[in-house]
Amino acid sequence: MASSTFSPKRFARDVLRNRSATAGVAIIGFMTLAMIFGPSILPYDPNDMDFMAILEVPSWTHPFGTDAVGRDVLARVLYGARISMLVTIVGVALGGAAGTLIGMTSGFVGTWVDPVVMRIVDLLMAFPIFVLALFLMLVLGFGIQPVIFAIALVYVPNFARLARNTTLSVKEEPYVQAARLMGQSNLRIMLREILPNIAAPMFVQLTVGFAFGIVIEAGLSFLGLGVQPPDPSLGVVMADGKDYFLAHPWVITLTGLTLMVIILGLNLLGDGLRDILDPRLRKRSMA
Repeated sequence: MASSTFSPKRFARDVLRNRSATAGVAIIGFMTLAMIFGPSILPYDPNDMDFMAILEVPSWTHPFGTDAVGRDVLARVLYGARISMLVTIVGVALGGAAGTLIGMTSGFVGTWVDPVVMRIVDLLMAFPIFVLALFLMLVLGFGIQPVIFAIALVYVPNFARLARNTTLSVKEEPYVQAARLMGQSNLRIMLREILPNIAAPMFVQLTVGFAFGIVIEAGLSFLGLGVQPPDPSLGVVMADGKDYFLAHPWVITLTGLTLMVIILGLNLLGDGLRDILDPRLRKRSMA
């Protein structure tokens, strides 16, 4: 039996009481609504070109201005943010699931499995994440699916290391020992006893991973290795504006500010969730 139960009502109450988490939810909620409904409300298609409105400055007609071929930048940013967030969420979620399973298995089984797996993880973590992502893109190719797999693979070591460390501290708990004495299989113990009790730090890591994952996607797409034109993503839109940044800075600047707001919201949410889900930080904040 797990040591504690999760209460959605209590969790929601704790989120509302935490300023960082509340601010993060508000920012991400607003940006999500803008991404979902914004492209439908705006009268412009993100790929429609208007050669009579090339590089117009921001105005009521075009709040983020237009680019070098007359496309509405706001429409491209909102539609591109959809793609960037979708790619990031799927990639980080896949990496988190795989890394959690690998790390949990390594920590629980032990024997020769643990040192072998951890040495491989250490080797992968020796490379900077973005450099590793660049290498994987060169191997996997360009496009949406390769960038999803690249993001997933670079995050496996982070989640594996965290899952292994938390599993080591949980597997000696009385409820895990009781499950062993009852003759439950290792798989059942890991899924029913250990996973629920290491879920909190993994969930926080997932939220923080989204923040840096969207930077990886934007960086790869900016370099032409990720999402490919004409499909817009935040990196693609910024790449479109780099050639005329000095004379017409609004394309890359306003797109970059949108990216910054999304990252800020994710980081605030991650910090708030860490404070809420970590018992030691919870006690400190209540003291």
